[in-house]
Amino acid sequence: MSNCGHPSLPPLPILTSEPWLAVRRELSPGRNRFLAFCSFLIPIGLWMLVSYVPFLWHPMVFVSDPGDTYFHSNQYVKKAIYYEENAQRVFEGEVPAIGKPSNPIYLPAPHEVAVSFYKAFTTAPRRPGQPWLHESLMQSIRVIFIAFGLSSLLAIPLGILCGTFPFFRKLHEPFIEFFRYLPAPAFGALAVAILGISQAPKIAIVFIGTFFQQILVISATTSKLDLSLLEAAQTLGANRKQLLMWVVVPGILPELHRDQRILLGWAWTYLIVAEVVGASTGITWFINQQAKYRVFDNVYAAIIMIGFLGLTSDMFLAGLGKVLFPWLGEKPGFFFGSLKRLFSRPKPTPVEVNP
Repeated sequence: MSNCGHPSLPPLPILTSEPWLAVRRELSPGRNRFLAFCSFLIPIGLWMLVSYVPFLWHPMVFVSDPGDTYFHSNQYVKKAIYYEENAQRVFEGEVPAIGKPSNPIYLPAPHEVAVSFYKAFTTAPRRPGQPWLHESLMQSIRVIFIAFGLSSLLAIPLGILCGTFPFFRKLHEPFIEFFRYLPAPAFGALAVAILGISQAPKIAIVFIGTFFQQILVISATTSKLDLSLLEAAQTLGANRKQLLMWVVVPGILPELHRDQRILLGWAWTYLIVAEVVGASTGITWFINQQAKYRVFDNVYAAIIMIGFLGLTSDMFLAGLGKVLFPWLGEKPGFFFGSLKRLFSRPKPTPVEVNP
């Protein structure tokens, strides 16, 4: 449409792209990538400002030369104490201390943590026989894999039954609702007494922390399945087994997949508590040891490594879901898309050659 022949009318507005704050509308892939980048850039930028801008927040002074003061070299001193002591030394004609503004030792700068990512894998433990960082990480991953695998193996079928049949829901959910309010770490002493000082108590605590929550979450997801699908299947003569296997399970698979991604994060949370029970092993032991030696850059590096492991596993599961559930309309990423194209490539038709 145009305004030709109507000079008094204002020009028609030019249609622009979708606004950034559109209500419940997906943004473009480019904007999604930009916002994902900003979600990490903003906290890292704040961390850099706090670390590298002296007048922003540097409550300590790092003493390089104590002079005639009672300070020591490489010591962190509060600014008020540092300036008061230096003023006293100058007043008495003595040599003041020399230092530079600094953050507390428990807040290392980003570049120090980045160096620790490398050092933590290459520096031998302080005591012989203690595990390296990669060994501690593998111990923690093994506990997560076993505990969450066992929890899911039992909780998924029970949750589906509770969400489909009121009989199972009324039979199990009252006790599960009671038990899920009991903190899993409270069973630490019992787990050690029954299972011994090994990895087993840690697996048990992560299992207890995720099993009962899984049942309730999966039951709620199953109960949201469209009732008309169940009624249609029953009208066509489907029995209970067929109803579960061919209607309920396929109908909830995408939502069940999302639930498991969220619940896996809970397993990592309970792992940190579980690893202080029994034998001291895993990434939590490494973090506690580094904090004991006041090597806080290694502490931050280990914590960030846990975040990377969790984020990587979640991104892997998210990409896998796009391949397993193509009817949702989500395009798989480069890695899974390449695998899908590789395995779905049609085989060449053999050509008959006449002698």
